[in-house]
Amino acid sequence: MNADWDDRATAAWAAFDADPGQDPAAFRAVIEALVRELPADSPLVPFERACAWDSTGHSDRAVPLYREALAGGLSELSPYRGRRAKIQLSSSLRNTGRAAEAVELLTPELDAQSDELDDAVRATLALCLSALGRDREGLALVLGALAPHLPRYRRSMANYARQLTAPANP
Repeated sequence: MNADWDDRATAAWAAFDADPGQDPAAFRAVIEALVRELPADSPLVPFERACAWDSTGHSDRAVPLYREALAGGLSELSPYRGRRAKIQLSSSLRNTGRAAEAVELLTPELDAQSDELDDAVRATLALCLSALGRDREGLALVLGALAPHLPRYRRSMANYARQLTAPANP
């Protein structure tokens, strides 16, 4: 992978995001053409394929590809993409009825090195928890993620988030 490849992949994704009417199969073909430029054993190959399938409504096809990318060293190649893969895999697992597996995969990311994906981790984990009937835990995560972005009431919202999952006082 080089900067030119990365720029072209970023442009392909931006074009897809900007055009909600774009043909999913045509978009997947664009991504497929890009990944064919990479070494066959690059973990970016299954990652990009997974993203394309996932983004076009095929979580079931994305799950094994995300797993392959992670097993192939995606996190070592790019910690950022590795974290994205875990978030997206968790979302796909939830979409395919495996929310408990998603919670197990994503929960350690709460303690991972902080980056711009922190809120996405919390939002995705909240959805997974809700799918398991653990709505209070999910709401606590969402409020905790939202609180730092509020112009006022940060401390109050952070406290409310903690109270949602605190043990009940007798």
